Amino acid sequence: MSPVTGRIAATFAALKAENRKALIPFVTAGDPHPQATVELMLAMAAAGADVIELGVPFSDPMADGPVIQRAGERALKAGIGMPQVLAYVAEFRRHDERTPVVLMGYANPVERYGIERFVADAKAAGVDGVLIVDYPPEECEAFAAALKAQQLDPIFLLAPTSTEDRMARIGALASGYVYYVSLKGVTGAGHLNTAAVGEAIPRIRRHVTVPVGVGFGIRDAATARAVAEHADAVVIGSRLVELLEVQSRDNVALTGGQFIREIRAALDA
Repeated sequence: MSPVTGRIAATFAALKAENRKALIPFVTAGDPHPQATVELMLAMAAAGADVIELGVPFSDPMADGPVIQRAGERALKAGIGMPQVLAYVAEFRRHDERTPVVLMGYANPVERYGIERFVADAKAAGVDGVLIVDYPPEECEAFAAALKAQQLDPIFLLAPTSTEDRMARIGALASGYVYYVSLKGVTGAGHLNTAAVGEAIPRIRRHVTVPVGVGFGIRDAATARAVAEHADAVVIGSRLVELLEVQSRDNVALTGGQFIREIRAALDA
C-alpha cells in the first residue's frame, strides 16, 4: 500500500527543507479544563508546535506515569470520551487547517467506539495520525491498512528493548513518524540519556524510512535541544501536562503557549 501523503508528511518535508526539527507536544484531551482544550491546541500551534498529540483518556493507561494518569482521571471525571475528543479536533480544524493532529491512546476506547466507525469519524474530524500504545505491529496490520485507506498515518512506538525484527515489522507498517520511547519505564520517568538516544537512532533508521521522534523524559529546553541533534522530532508530554494541571481555566492556553515557545526557541537556536 502506498504511503500516506498528508499533513504529517508535508510538515516533516517542510522542516527538513529548512534544516529544522519537529516539536510535538502531548496533552490529554479535556484536561485540565474541558473548555480550554481547543484554545490550548491553537496556542501551542501558534507558538511553534509542528504536530499535536492529543491523548484519548483511558482508565488504565499502563504506559503512562502518575502525571498523565492524573490527567486522564480528571478528563474521564469530566465526561470526556471518544466523541468529545473527535469534537475537539473538528473544532480545532475550523481554525487551523495546517497543523497535524495525532490521537494517542489505548485499544479499549477505540474498540468500544467501533474500529470502522472510529477510522471514518477520525478522518471526518480532521485527525492525521493514530498511535495506539497497546497495538503491537503483529496484531494490527488490518487496523493500519484501514487507517491508510483513509489517508491516516498509523504511528508506532519503538523502545530501547525493541528487537531488529520488531523494528523491521514497524518499518513496513508505519507512516508519518515513529515514536522512540527513550526510557525503559513509563512517561515522565527517569533521567534521559541523550548519548544512548544518539546510539539507538542509527539502528532504527536501518529499518524505518519515516522520521523518528523521541519522547519520554524530555522536560526542558536543554534536553530537547540535545535530543534534536539526533532525532527528527522531540515529543514533550509529562512536563507540559504537569505545568497545566495547576493552571486556572484562563491560564491554560497562555501557559501552554509560553512553554512551547521556549522549547521552539531552543530547537531553532
